[in-house]
Amino acid sequence: MTQTHGSDVAVLRAAVDAARSAPSVHNTQPWRWRIGDGDTLHLYADRSRQLEVADPDGRLLTESCGAALHHARLALAAAGWQFDVRRVPDGAPPDLLATIALTGRGEPDEHARTLLDAASSRRTDRRPVLDRPVDQAALDTVVAAVVAEDTHLYLLRDDQVVDLTAAMSSADRTEVGEEAHRAEIARWVGGERRDATGIPASAVPERPPQTQVPTRYFGPPGTLAIDERHDVAAVYGILHGDNDTPRAWLRAGEALSAGWLTATAQGLAMLPISAVVEVLPVRMALRRMLSGLGYPYLAIRIGYPDPDAPAPPATPRLAVDDILEG
Repeated sequence: MTQTHGSDVAVLRAAVDAARSAPSVHNTQPWRWRIGDGDTLHLYADRSRQLEVADPDGRLLTESCGAALHHARLALAAAGWQFDVRRVPDGAPPDLLATIALTGRGEPDEHARTLLDAASSRRTDRRPVLDRPVDQAALDTVVAAVVAEDTHLYLLRDDQVVDLTAAMSSADRTEVGEEAHRAEIARWVGGERRDATGIPASAVPERPPQTQVPTRYFGPPGTLAIDERHDVAAVYGILHGDNDTPRAWLRAGEALSAGWLTATAQGLAMLPISAVVEVLPVRMALRRMLSGLGYPYLAIRIGYPDPDAPAPPATPRLAVDDILEG
């Protein structure tokens, strides 16, 4: 294949459309796509939507792009397309993170379809989860989905959750104490988000929820109603891997997407906790908690959402034409 045909452009455009629903840090959606020759789709980091204070190295930006890459892969696989993925190619132009090349047609992947369907109902829900133990088989399925993306998920013991709580409190104190960080939060959080990025007030709790690991500073309270529930049955874990490189961060984002959508498909809620990797001393403390298992990429919480409470509204998304070239 050396030339992109109109039908293939439509296929690649549909993959970008599916990737729009991927989660990203503070809903920054820090990606852009370009359709190239030879039936290829290129994923770039968009530095204009990088958190310069909280994420100066682009770690969370790259993880966010990894989640978008996974969503695009799901869309292609569910439609029966075969493809190759090259991640952070050697000698690539600046900010090129991955290239997807169509290689032919096959049978639609029903598992990919299941996860893609889950993407429409996936939410970042910061409310406490139910006081109901998480089914071990469901947890094992989530862990397997993460491992399939060359990343690992270490589930914390109760005493380690206490350590994670201390780490989160330390990270939050550090960031809240910085005027530049508070200003960055104010830019990306709150209001109605008329520019289709950021976290609207409707997705921010109206008061601090009673969770084992405290939520991060988001500025003024939002409008998301919460009750008096405490998430005593929640499971906490750390996404980690063997390397601390852009390619590893990209894979971590793909793993987060795979694990999150797998959890959603099983009626579970997953919440990423990024503040603990934004502050270097806290990130190093997490690495010590892993006892030599590798580098931490994110912490996460898993539990059952309240089926009687309406899900938080979907956060806004940029249009395809805002993020796609060619």
